[in-house]
Amino acid sequence: MTSEAPAPAAAHPLRWRILGFLGVAQLMLILDVTVVAIALPHIGTDLELSRQAVTWTVSAYTLTFGGLMLLGGRTADLIGAKRVVLAGLLIFTAASLVTGLAGTGGMLIGGRIAQGLGAALLSPAALSLVVGLFDGDERNRALGVWSALGGGGAALGVLLGGALTAGPGWPWVFYVNVPIGLVIIAALARMLPHQAVAAPRPRLDVLGALLVTASSAALIYAFIRAGDDGWLTAATGWLVLLALIGYAAFVTRQKTARSPMMDVSLLIRRPVATGTFLILMATALMIAVFFLGTFYFQHGEDYGALRTGLMFLPVAVATMLGADLTGRTIAKAGPRRLAVAGLLTAAIGMALPALSLNPLTVVIGTAVAGAGTGAMFVVASATALGQVAPHEAGIASGIVSTFHEFGASIGAAVISSVAAASLTGDTLDGFTDGFVLAAIAAAVAALAAAALTPPRSHAPQGT
Repeated sequence: MTSEAPAPAAAHPLRWRILGFLGVAQLMLILDVTVVAIALPHIGTDLELSRQAVTWTVSAYTLTFGGLMLLGGRTADLIGAKRVVLAGLLIFTAASLVTGLAGTGGMLIGGRIAQGLGAALLSPAALSLVVGLFDGDERNRALGVWSALGGGGAALGVLLGGALTAGPGWPWVFYVNVPIGLVIIAALARMLPHQAVAAPRPRLDVLGALLVTASSAALIYAFIRAGDDGWLTAATGWLVLLALIGYAAFVTRQKTARSPMMDVSLLIRRPVATGTFLILMATALMIAVFFLGTFYFQHGEDYGALRTGLMFLPVAVATMLGADLTGRTIAKAGPRRLAVAGLLTAAIGMALPALSLNPLTVVIGTAVAGAGTGAMFVVASATALGQVAPHEAGIASGIVSTFHEFGASIGAAVISSVAAASLTGDTLDGFTDGFVLAAIAAAVAALAAAALTPPRSHAPQGT
């Protein structure tokens, strides 16, 4: 009688349970974009926030999350992923409580920045634990569960955000993280194995992290201000110039630092450059859908938060379907065709409400756009990560994740400025302008994707 092959010696007996808790923690980080988007009109009204402050409620979180994510991954290498996961969870949970208690715009945005810091520590360290706890086919299954959280988070976020805002009130979109976070901290502190830190220890490139985050903050501030002051003002120009100088300094720093945050030479490789461009566009368009839609339904049509959340269910479902279909066909169709198809689909979806703004066209158009962005997420990851050497996969994944968050920050800033007239006044023209811009941006990006995206996957570059 043949016995079953024993599990690998390194296999942790509670690894699937640990994955469950880590997955819920990652889901909280994803939810904190879409769940907050539904609550934004109520937050702005209750705290008497300006349009700029409302926009920073989204951008402050995603900017900090993206700007410090690579640093968070390095920190996990330095002191161990278990410690960083627990520290990130503790910071995120405490920051959620502070944000929910916010009575002023400054306290709200400060809490969102702290949430972003916790997320930047938690997310890469949690993924590092998942990779370390599983092996072979089990690892592929575990990573599949991890990847599926993105689409599920969007669907759950719109429902949860609407229900909490309509029920106990918008602070509960933040308070809900507190008991969940405390339970996960207690469980993981007990279950996670102690990890020996690899030697030699990498150094933390704090200066590099600050340069890229501050430069991105300057660029986003320029976009947000443009809605009030104009796009061609001296202030906007100086902020953009400051951001470009900061990015140049960041590149120089990465080339000279002993332990840089990233290998910037990866960014000039065609697959990685294309993947980061597509992920940035996909996230920016996704945020534009949520930002324009939630304010249109609640300001323009006077819908309640719960009804608004339900109106976004087709978007979430279409996004997941677009991603699933693309994942099944990308090997046969190739990434170039699917990238162009995804962007053109998003452009068509955004054009529908731009041509005729009413609840039906907004629901149908944003759902069509969601299907396109779902496709883009898959193509972006497959293109950027499928053609790098194994030892570069971790840093390439970190680059893609960073641009994912930056896309959300930039998307919120730009669409807020373009739609400023409707966010602060009684006209619907700003919403129309926002959908027009999103449609044009997607169409132009489709042309760029046709030129940039490799037609087929090739062997990994490098050794």
